[in-house]
Amino acid sequence: MISRKRFSQFLSGKGLKVTSQRLSIFDAAAGCKDHFTAETLLDYSRLIDRSISRATVYRTLSLLTESGAIREVDVGRDNKYYRLNREEKPFQAQVICGDCEKIFEIDAPFMEWYGKALSEKLGLQIVRQRLQVEVICPRRQKGLPCSHPKVDPLPLRFKS
Repeated sequence: MISRKRFSQFLSGKGLKVTSQRLSIFDAAAGCKDHFTAETLLDYSRLIDRSISRATVYRTLSLLTESGAIREVDVGRDNKYYRLNREEKPFQAQVICGDCEKIFEIDAPFMEWYGKALSEKLGLQIVRQRLQVEVICPRRQKGLPCSHPKVDPLPLRFKS
């Protein structure tokens, strides 16, 4: 995970101001324990600094992604999700519950081999690769509610 100091250095290196709002948004993202949306991050950020605007969150999200502090997870739905890069695990797959939209991250080391094999065979360079599997809960097939508990990504330190 990149530190607050490293994120500040990233901003400075791009010629951008290191503002208290950007750092508050970084802190809010760093405190999330699961995937979050931009709107969720806006809510958490405003618990730290009420003056943070939606536009500032969206602009800062792209900076957080570019810096490597967070990773964007597009599950092909209305919202994009984000997750803090806590560890260096570049080859992960997402398993998405089609009922509750919970995202499970699983290690997928075979993706490195597969990507390299394809790029060598086709003579192309890998830019990005991902694997997503959408599943439904067996309980849902029986007309019952999903068995995956909704995870509250809000860290305890933000709860009042």
